[in-house]
Amino acid sequence: MAKTIITAALTGAVTPAGYNIPETPEQIAQDAYEAWKLGAAVVHLHMRDDQGMGVMDKEKFRETIRLIREHKDCDVIINCTSSGDHRVSGGDPAGNAKRMEHHKELEGIEMGSYDAGSFNWMPGGVFMNTPQFLQELGDLYMERGIKPEIEIFDAGMLGVAEYFVKKGHLPAKNHYQFCLGVLGAMPATVENLMYLKDHLPEGSTWSAFGVGAGHLPIMFASLALGGHLRVGLEDNVIFGKDENGNKIMATNRMLVERAVAAVKAYGNQPATPAEAREILGIPAFDGGSIK
Repeated sequence: MAKTIITAALTGAVTPAGYNIPETPEQIAQDAYEAWKLGAAVVHLHMRDDQGMGVMDKEKFRETIRLIREHKDCDVIINCTSSGDHRVSGGDPAGNAKRMEHHKELEGIEMGSYDAGSFNWMPGGVFMNTPQFLQELGDLYMERGIKPEIEIFDAGMLGVAEYFVKKGHLPAKNHYQFCLGVLGAMPATVENLMYLKDHLPEGSTWSAFGVGAGHLPIMFASLALGGHLRVGLEDNVIFGKDENGNKIMATNRMLVERAVAAVKAYGNQPATPAEAREILGIPAFDGGSIK
C-alpha cells in the first residue's frame, strides 16, 4: 500500500483565544503525543506566550520537545516553525536572528518551516521573508541537518525556492508544503493545487492543506494527486456542521482522526515516522537527544 504522511500542525501563531488551541508546552506536547498515537508522523510546532500570542521562545521550544521525548516510545518527527510571532520583524537582523534562534541552538529539531516569500497576509499586515533572511535560514538548515519544509503560499514562491537551490542555499531535493486559502495568497482550489504540484522540481515531495472551507477539498485532492496531508488547529478550528447547521468546534484529535480515516478509505496507509523519514530523506531516529 502507498504511504501518506500526516502532519499535525497543532497550535499556530494567529488563531485567537476561545478555541481548543494547546498553548503551554505541556498542552502542546500532550497533543503531539496523542496525534502520533493516532497516526500522525510529523508534528509542526509553534509556541505561545503567557497571553496566548505566538512567540519565538527558544526555551518554550526546548521544553515542548523535552516533554514529547519523555514518552520513550514516541518517535514522531519534530518540525518547528521559523515564523511564529508577528511582532518579530522578518526585515531586520535582530528579528531574523530571533526567528532562527531555536533552530541554531537546540538539538532534536528534524524539520523546519521555510516560508519562501513575502505577501500581504490580509488584513493583518505584511508577512515578511526577505531574500537575506531566506538565504541565512537555508544555510542554517543545511549546516544543522534540518530538513526544510518549503511553505508555498503563492506560485511565485516556487521560483524563489528554485533560486536558492541553484545558488546552493537549499538542498537539491526538498519537501514542499502548499498553504492554500490565506487571504492575500492563493485561494484553496483544486485547480491551484494541481498547478503547484505540476510545477514542482523533479524528485520533490509535497503536502498540502486548505484553510477554512478549503480544508476538505484540498485534503481529498492531495490524496488523489499522490501528495501528503497536513491537518490541525493551526489551519482549521471548525470541524464541520451538525444536522441543524451549527458549527462543530474542532480539536487536533478530531482532525487527525479524520485524516487517518480518509487515507485508509482511499486505500493508502498513514506513514509511520520511520517510513516518513525514509520518504523525506531524514536520518533515522536516534532517540531524540535534547540539549
